[in-house]
Amino acid sequence: MYRHLLVPLDESDRAIETVNKAVNLARTLGARVSFLHVHDADASPAKADAMPNGYAGTHRERAHALMTKAEAAARALGVPCDSVVLEGQTPHEIILDTARKGGCDLIFMAPHGRKAARGDALGSQTMQVLTSGETPVLVSSAQDMGHAHPMIELILGEHRALAAVLHAWLYLLNQAASQERAVVVELMRSMGQYIIKYPLALHRPSEHDYLFFVLRGRTAVVHAELDELERQHERERAMAESLGDEVEHYALGHATLEQLRDAAGTYAHFMWEHMGRVEGVVLPAAQRYLSEADWNEIQASATRPDSFRANGEAQAAYRQLFSRIAELAPT
Repeated sequence: MYRHLLVPLDESDRAIETVNKAVNLARTLGARVSFLHVHDADASPAKADAMPNGYAGTHRERAHALMTKAEAAARALGVPCDSVVLEGQTPHEIILDTARKGGCDLIFMAPHGRKAARGDALGSQTMQVLTSGETPVLVSSAQDMGHAHPMIELILGEHRALAAVLHAWLYLLNQAASQERAVVVELMRSMGQYIIKYPLALHRPSEHDYLFFVLRGRTAVVHAELDELERQHERERAMAESLGDEVEHYALGHATLEQLRDAAGTYAHFMWEHMGRVEGVVLPAAQRYLSEADWNEIQASATRPDSFRANGEAQAAYRQLFSRIAELAPT
């Protein structure tokens, strides 16, 4: 029986689906998982969560976010895991070489990568791995996301928006030495205001107050995970406010750029883990156990007349702040 799965991941929004399927297979088999991301330096960057004016951030940070989310989902399900990011122009060769060197006895892959055309049966890298190596390959079934409830996309959209701001913040910090200090501080203040006010007003109620509440009533399978995520929600605001304070310390010269970078990196890592648990564990469980009526109830609660989403003035302020961050960000 297979004991060690290698799971290559690209930067597409569908990568977390591959993580969930691979981890559940590994848990059934009693196997461990190694996640792998291969960066082709000559390839065009993914645009899934990019914002205007070059807001995608560095590839290093994006890869770190991807692997942190994958490992968080695996650990939440009790599956031993590790991850590695490698660089090269022939991803299929790197995948096969990594499997060989790591003693992996099964490669678990998505049916296509982000560069495969829609409608292709298999992406080029998947096909080359299938036909070029000796390690067994299991190709994951393609999930039809067209059947997912709009509330799922709403939650994922909130994650993408916050991720975009975090990638922008980390990118800005990497470029701060060459930027005017006052401009950097002003932009980071706007980002701090964003992560303190708007994601907490939007995604915390969507998850904690609506999705988690209904899901608890349908299954006990993820109760422990929901408990942990609710604890994380409590820590999230304190961490966001602490990061905002660190910006002010930096503005006053009481904190170094490196200290601010560490604080932003710690918060970002915390949020990648949170997103990984939600996307890789909770949402798949919700899709399995919740009915259409349940999803409609969650959506109705999230968009009720007295909610933040129904507040046109608040939504306008949200969009204005988002645009302000985009305009101030370095190109």
